[in-house]
Amino acid sequence: MRKKIVIALGGNALGNTPEEQLKLVQRTAKHIVELAECYDIVVTHGNGPQVGMINMALEVSHDAINTPQVAFPECGAMSQGYIGYHLQQQIQEELIKRNMRKNCVTVLTQVVVDKKDKAFLNPTKPIGSFYTEAAAKKMSIERGYIFKEDAGRGYRRVVPSPDPQKIVETKTIKQLLQTRNIVIAGGGGGIPVVYHYNRLRGVDAVIDKDKTSARIAIDIKADILLILTAVEKVCINYNTANEKPLDYLTPQQARQYMKTGEFKEGSMLPKIEACLTFVDKRRNGQALITSLSKASDALLGKTGTVISRKGV
Repeated sequence: MRKKIVIALGGNALGNTPEEQLKLVQRTAKHIVELAECYDIVVTHGNGPQVGMINMALEVSHDAINTPQVAFPECGAMSQGYIGYHLQQQIQEELIKRNMRKNCVTVLTQVVVDKKDKAFLNPTKPIGSFYTEAAAKKMSIERGYIFKEDAGRGYRRVVPSPDPQKIVETKTIKQLLQTRNIVIAGGGGGIPVVYHYNRLRGVDAVIDKDKTSARIAIDIKADILLILTAVEKVCINYNTANEKPLDYLTPQQARQYMKTGEFKEGSMLPKIEACLTFVDKRRNGQALITSLSKASDALLGKTGTVISRKGV
């Protein structure tokens, strides 16, 4: 049987504008289809810049010409559709070039969160563009947004980032994999929904896409969770003279490095946490962190950082 793999694309695979995204996705699709020759694949992706852009454009339109207000969960759904469209189109073209008998489909994905999650009391997930402190203060007063400084690059709007509890479309994703589809799902971490009187309702939040990727990987019983980012390997003492790349981490080692602050919030920490969630639940599973261009080599054991309960 072919192994199942969930590939979580980093922001460097998508870009920040529609034009930049379409150009980058052409390259991304080639790597994904190359892997599809050997694996059954679910692709996930982020949406931070895109959902912020959509939300802001609709609010400006509402203020300027009184178009209808659009709730934030609907903005997340729009971003899933638009990113999925670009990925799906380019993957399909690459499949045709390689004469591969597979199809690609995007699943608009809802993810159940706990309405009592503490994240709703402390918004931390950055979305949209960077602003000066003065512009951020002005928008905070006018729109009630919460802004936080982001790694010295400016101020960004932040929204709650609750943990994913359940993927509503899990059964659909499984069925699509069984019929030889490359499945794009969990885009932007999925559309956050809660149960309200036994019915699903969207909430203003963005779920971390790596955590949703781990949830999907667990639920479909994936063999590998592959998280793609800007670096080839996880490093300790990152960006210092003592930087050291890591080939392999046990869960115990990863948690020890987390305790000592080696992995930063908003950077490598959520990726490590997602990998640990996956290998804790899928005891024979393997998590991999590497860059898009090194994905094939990482799956062959030539590079990347492996997080696993088993030896390498």
